[in-house]
Amino acid sequence: MNKTLLQAFQWELEANSNHWQSLVTEIDYFKKLGINALWLPPAAKGSAGVNDVGYGTYDLYDLGEFDQKGSVATKYGTKEEYLTAIKKLQENQIDVYADIVFNHFMGADETEKVSAVKYSWDNRNQQISDEEEIEAWTRFTFPGRKGKYNDYIWSWRNFSGVDYDAHNKDHAIFNLADKGWVSDVDSENGNFDYLMGCNLDMTYEETIEQLDRWGKWFLEQTNVDGFRLDAVKHIQFDFFVDWLLKRRQEKGAPLFVVGEYWTDELDKLENYIDSSGNLIYLFDVPLHFNFYQASRGNGTFDLREIFTGTLVESRPEYAVTFVDNHDTQKGQSLESWVEGWFKVHAYALILLRKIGTPTIFWGDLYGIKTQNIGPVGEKLEYLLKIRQHLAYGNEVDYFDDPDCIGWVFTGDFDKELSGFAVILTDSDANQKEMTISAIHAGKTFVDVLKNNDTHVVLDENGRGLFPVNGGQISVYVNEDVAKKIWAL
Repeated sequence: MNKTLLQAFQWELEANSNHWQSLVTEIDYFKKLGINALWLPPAAKGSAGVNDVGYGTYDLYDLGEFDQKGSVATKYGTKEEYLTAIKKLQENQIDVYADIVFNHFMGADETEKVSAVKYSWDNRNQQISDEEEIEAWTRFTFPGRKGKYNDYIWSWRNFSGVDYDAHNKDHAIFNLADKGWVSDVDSENGNFDYLMGCNLDMTYEETIEQLDRWGKWFLEQTNVDGFRLDAVKHIQFDFFVDWLLKRRQEKGAPLFVVGEYWTDELDKLENYIDSSGNLIYLFDVPLHFNFYQASRGNGTFDLREIFTGTLVESRPEYAVTFVDNHDTQKGQSLESWVEGWFKVHAYALILLRKIGTPTIFWGDLYGIKTQNIGPVGEKLEYLLKIRQHLAYGNEVDYFDDPDCIGWVFTGDFDKELSGFAVILTDSDANQKEMTISAIHAGKTFVDVLKNNDTHVVLDENGRGLFPVNGGQISVYVNEDVAKKIWAL
């Protein structure tokens, strides 16, 4: 069990520019839980200034340093605080991954007149107007930065599409200068090259050159250990190959890179991994939807199929697993919130497994105050500690009942108290006979989650009958180690 990743933000964090500093104060807590990598939110100044979550990219070179869009600091703090947080995390053996948003810019400084053709919202291959002149917000001069670090002015030539004509006050999808859309993107809506704002034209040489220059500068400034790539389904599939190879060469070390390709169609994820040169891991969106459906199925979901059609099943080495994230939380565009009763089930299915790189969501670890959603609580902490201290040996599955599944880790001779048994149900109370290992013969195992108070004594083969209460999950560990986990 190597990497345990924390998504270190949620959508509705308070816009008090204090987040970078607050992360530093939590370092001891992260280490206690075995969290050894953090995905930080986008650090660049967004079009909404201090209120921007970070996905409305305005100036990539403004990491909270210049008075632009109404503030110097971003929602999360200043550039100095960002760099300090990264350094402190790394000094404590916690890797840092930066969120990179290359699909679009927003909040242009000036308009430009440019010829454009209107396309259908539902079918981006369908032209619905003749070529016409529009007034587009496409000129980015960054007056607050005054050319520091880079003096390039972005214009309509860097973009292939916008969604607003300021002259006619017309909201529509406009393709600029008859450029067309790149074909190697997701096929939703016919062609999903265009998503929002000023869509970057990845066929324009100067755009590619500028993004490459920024990448070199950013890595020099931050020395991050990897990247989370936003909205990759909307960006030419092979764009990041050269960009990432250059960053890896500059770093002189491997970079962990995960892309957000939002689809539950497994073949599309597999195609992207192949198209991007096997350089990019992907979030296992199909697994998230399995969790979502199981949590809302009232016991009708077949738990034996929880990993069916997922990246963990198909390309486990490239699967970054998660339960929820900032986009799936309530009120967001991709809302698909996993119901609270199933949260611990789902986290056990990603944290207490060998395959996949699991991600903990900030909103689950700390709660979402604005929505009156509390943290998952001590049971999530227990799972993280089990992953850190007990997940050794072989993994054996007992996926033999549609309403009740289980698995064990056998433990290791060198880790005397390691090993455990997991049993969970989405229906009635149940029990399952499972063998952990003969190395635990005669030992007593108890539910570290405190959902069931049965003491299970293993026979001479390390076998026991493990019960679970209705709709719950139990994780049985050696009773001596349970006391240590509770005390940690």
